[in-house]
Amino acid sequence: MRTSIRLNNDLTTTALIDVAIAAEEAGFDQLWVSNDLMYRSAPVLLGALARETSRIHLGVGIVNPYSMHPAEIAMMAATMQEASSGRFLLGLAAGAGDFLSWLGIAQDKPLTMVRESLRAIRGLMAGDKPVAIEGAGAGWTDDAWLRFAATPAPVYLGAMSPRMVRLAGAEADGLLGLAFPPEHFATVRDEARAGAVAVGRDPAELDTPACFWVSVDDDVRRAELALGEKLAYYGPAFSPYLLERAGLSVADFAEVQHALDTDGLAAAAKLVTPKMLALGIAGDAATVVERCLGLIELGADHLSFGPPLGDDPVAAVQLLGSAVLPHLKGTAL
Repeated sequence: MRTSIRLNNDLTTTALIDVAIAAEEAGFDQLWVSNDLMYRSAPVLLGALARETSRIHLGVGIVNPYSMHPAEIAMMAATMQEASSGRFLLGLAAGAGDFLSWLGIAQDKPLTMVRESLRAIRGLMAGDKPVAIEGAGAGWTDDAWLRFAATPAPVYLGAMSPRMVRLAGAEADGLLGLAFPPEHFATVRDEARAGAVAVGRDPAELDTPACFWVSVDDDVRRAELALGEKLAYYGPAFSPYLLERAGLSVADFAEVQHALDTDGLAAAAKLVTPKMLALGIAGDAATVVERCLGLIELGADHLSFGPPLGDDPVAAVQLLGSAVLPHLKGTAL
């Protein structure tokens, strides 16, 4: 059983270091930091974490080839592999179209862009010369090669749509696919495996973590409100397909959306129902263990715990390490 922690890049460097140290001490295998636009730079944060940790693998989840050129992504990934003594994980995806629009960047042909960027980045890290790949590599000259000996980093694709998930299965080392509700993981996993089988690849080669939102606290209501805030903000924008998986619809969030617009996030969180909370996992350690064991029964061999985690991320990671992970390690089917 592999476990990981996912964090947002809205945390300060000091706070993130504290969580990373706690995660390593708790026994987590990986730590991922988001690279959302207009927050702190995840590659810089991960460079700091590499100096403060020694065992845990460090991933950026994710960078996109629209606002960061594939050649620069390859440079960053290879350098992070060097700085972390081989512990770096590269998360690559098309990114969020709404965020890219802030910069006047159009998210054209995301599937093609991600596929060609993945191949170009892999080629550069492998020392290929020249890199001449249609799309992402178009127009590159024979001088487009890394001037240092690089150790290739594993590449995970961030994906939610079926076509992107199948691309991850066909070509990536791993898949970062948020599952709402967490049990939707099984469907995502099966789509990724189908992508692998279609190209004659062994699906076992692909790391397919069950990625979910979790909030854990000895105070159950406090845990529910922390997750409730996240669901109140993002839930109304979830796809009808994902909501349907939890027996919900966009209309069910109408009251929550109204409260968010008129009274703010805290008020909206109080209106999030138990059925909505089931889109993630919220509660005490026993509640988290129960849901995680259900995911393991579905075949999960990697559980990825993501924000909000709780009011205090360090305390939440420590609680997961002391009261949750001991019940999960060695239980994968």
